[in-house]
Parts: sequence; C-alpha cells; structure tokens
Amino acid sequence: MADFTFAHRQEGFDNHIEQSIRGYSNLLEDVVSLSRYFVEDDTNIVDIGCSTGKLTKAMMEYNSDHSPAAQYFGVEVADGFVQDLKDRTKELNKGNVEFVMKDIRKFQFSNCNLVTSIFTLQFMPKKDRKKVVQNIYHGLNEGGAFIFAEKTICESALVQDMITFNYYDYKRKSFDTEDIMDKERTLRNIMKPLTWKDLELMVSFAGFKTVQPFWRNHSFVGALAIK
Repeated sequence: MADFTFAHRQEGFDNHIEQSIRGYSNLLEDVVSLSRYFVEDDTNIVDIGCSTGKLTKAMMEYNSDHSPAAQYFGVEVADGFVQDLKDRTKELNKGNVEFVMKDIRKFQFSNCNLVTSIFTLQFMPKKDRKKVVQNIYHGLNEGGAFIFAEKTICESALVQDMITFNYYDYKRKSFDTEDIMDKERTLRNIMKPLTWKDLELMVSFAGFKTVQPFWRNHSFVGALAIK
C-alpha cells in the first residue's frame, strides 16, 4: 500500500503537513482551545488518526490543570507512526494516555466527552464514514463534542478550479511541481473528499444537532459538532 500518511518525509510529518495546509498550526490551536469546554475528569478523550501524537499531547497539557484525571486515547492505523508514538509515550510518561494502533472502524467509543478527527475521515471508504460518525455520536456523553477537519470539494466547478490552483501556488513555496503532482497521484484512489453540505448532512444524520464550522483555508474546513 502507498504511504498515504507521508510519515517518512525527510522534513518529518508535522512539518510536512504544516507546509501542505496553510494555517494548520492555527487549526490545531483552535482545537486545543475548544477542548477546554469539553474535557472533564473521569471521561475519555479520543484523537482519531493521531499520527505523531502532537495534538493528543497538546490537549493533555492544556487541560491538566482542571481535569488531571481525564483519560486520553490516540488511535492510529498507519504503521509509519509506530516509532513516533513510542517516543511520544516515553516523553509524556503519564498513565492517563494510551496510543492504540487500530482501525477506527473497530474502535469502541464509550464515556467520551470529546472526539477529534483531523483530516482522517477523507481517507476512509465513503461507505464506512457514516457508521463511524454514528459510533462516535453514540459513544459521546450528553454535551460532548466531535471536532473534525476535512478537505472538501466545491459544488461549483469554476470555484473548484480557482481554489485548486490557488492552493498549488501556496504549496509551490515549499515543494517543487513534481513533488506536488506525485503526491496527488498517490492520493488519487485513497482520498475521497465530500462537499461541506454532504459532510454537514452526514454528521447531522448521526444525531448531532449543532454542526458549526470554525476554521477554513483553501478547500479545508474545521468544524465542531455537539451532542
């Protein structure tokens, strides 16, 4: 299977995604800030597609003053991140965090106050996404939240064309054209983005009453859904 995670990039995964998505660090800052409204002691916080564990760590540290007994789970399916997560576990050296190498479609959500999914659902077969979001909803406590970010496609072909080439112009600041096109070919049969309307409908169908975007850049959107 192609390494769609780009975990082995020379510049490192975290640097690579920062250079690939404009404002990515601002998105993570927003997610961490929003987490404070939902993290509570004796509840679970699940970070889907945790990659190197960067976001999991940030949420733990940000909420440790008021909810030291919250339990964190970082779930990752890509083998390329195994060593990163072993290193992160040693770095944190705390009993209230666990990194799990597992397909999120087989993960059991329970007693969750917060579930995050940052650019993860888009790599999942479309037929499975609805069920995963439903599992998240049912595993959340009342008042809990699902914070997610996804790449979207536009409903207008003209706007899609403009945004795509504007995005390429941004990426050329860090990558050459061949590298950009190689990545596009790698992702062609793996990444299946939806329109924002389709995403909103899928999350609402699962039961969420509130679905609110809070961050956008190029074709990427971050949103908050509350049970």
